[in-house]
Amino acid sequence: MAKRDMIDDLVDILYPWPGAEDVPDGDEDVLDAWRSDVSDEREKYEENLRLTEEHAEGDYDPLLAEINAARQEMRAAEARMRMLVAYGREFIKPQPYQLKDLAAATGMSISGTRSSYTVEEIAAVARRIGRQPRFRAEDTSTH
Repeated sequence: MAKRDMIDDLVDILYPWPGAEDVPDGDEDVLDAWRSDVSDEREKYEENLRLTEEHAEGDYDPLLAEINAARQEMRAAEARMRMLVAYGREFIKPQPYQLKDLAAATGMSISGTRSSYTVEEIAAVARRIGRQPRFRAEDTSTH
């Protein structure tokens, strides 16, 4: 039996094999197709980690690299969420989404949702969609 290493473990953690319990009605065709897709993803991921390890200069730690990548993905997801909240509050006409609904969707408090985005994020949304935010007579200040 071949010796397992950290990369083997990371592949198993991040790309687990789907089981019959993961497929509605235990559909074997769906499960086979899913397993084939996961197999391809696992191979690509493992190859990428091993090539990175082989060509890394200095100390390369695949676990720390993956934790860092997860943190970067979380930050990107949080930035995406802030822009979506800004869109829902500042660009939807005639009435914006209610804070309580956005708070429920974000998992934040109403006050946290209200202050979750900045004027820079509003401006970024405006640039991306090619529209200015709606006028808010009750609040013309910045966030």
